Amino acid sequence: MLSRFALPGFSRKRRFDDLSEQEILALAISSEEEDGQIYRAYAEKLEPAYPQSAAVFRGMAATEDEHRRRLIDMYKRRFGDFVVPMRREHVSGYITRNPVWLVENLGLDRVREEAEDMERQANAFYLAAAQRTTDADTRKLLGDLAAAEAGHQREAQALTNTHLGDGEREAEDASARRQFILTWVQPGLAGLMDGSVSTLAPIFATAFATQNPWTTFLVGLSASVGAGISMGFTEAAHDDGKVSGRGSPWKRGFASGIMTTIGGLGHALPYLIPHFWTATAIALVVVFVELWAIVWIQNRFMETPFFRAALQVVLGGALVLAAGVLIGGA
Repeated sequence: MLSRFALPGFSRKRRFDDLSEQEILALAISSEEEDGQIYRAYAEKLEPAYPQSAAVFRGMAATEDEHRRRLIDMYKRRFGDFVVPMRREHVSGYITRNPVWLVENLGLDRVREEAEDMERQANAFYLAAAQRTTDADTRKLLGDLAAAEAGHQREAQALTNTHLGDGEREAEDASARRQFILTWVQPGLAGLMDGSVSTLAPIFATAFATQNPWTTFLVGLSASVGAGISMGFTEAAHDDGKVSGRGSPWKRGFASGIMTTIGGLGHALPYLIPHFWTATAIALVVVFVELWAIVWIQNRFMETPFFRAALQVVLGGALVLAAGVLIGGA
């Protein structure tokens, strides 16, 4: 067994294989307690927007509480009333939980994915723990809990059917999709449109006025980055999301700023090619692709009729492009 004391520079964590049966049971107790608290944290996060899914996670927390009680009963029978303080962070290589329950505007799909990972990890732990114990009753209990964790997915499905029947699951999924669109897609699309369209005039005006690819690239780079910073801060500052329900202002600002910069750089990067007309031809092709990508996103996520989106975006982009060419060639 490893020493309880560690030399400087070496990990102070215990190896799982070095834990005693008492310590394994103590670790299982604290793990079940923590998992129950995590499920309740998820329920609290989901309650305002997804009350039915919150009920699912409260049911899963109750199951974890039952597992903890069974483990405590076994521990007391074998080792007495004092439970050794053994937690996940004390064991090298042991499963950890990412504190995603601290994230604001936590998405429903992310919570479900994290819960599935928790169940798989707990099942693996109990299977390994059962192999480490020689007491028949303890081994049986750990094996039963491994089977229970493996069956959590079925239990979660049963709870889901109970609490999310009659179209409620579909309604919550629709709400989650709407939140995704409001937080990421809408500001990102606005940024892409601004970056793709508003930079057309200065980039192509510079191109045709100077016929110098490097100068055109520098103008395009500065216009794209400047527009991205401006759009990002504007999106983050003008709406904190508390009343509109559009989500975290920093997420929206990030989406808007990054997509604005990408939209402008798309037709600026070809001017890294030293041959002017080759670079211009490629830039025009990129503009065509950008505008139709915007049309597709509007149709796919914003449910804008395809022909109306095409008319608005392509016609608007063509007018801005023509203005830049005419001004640059004057």
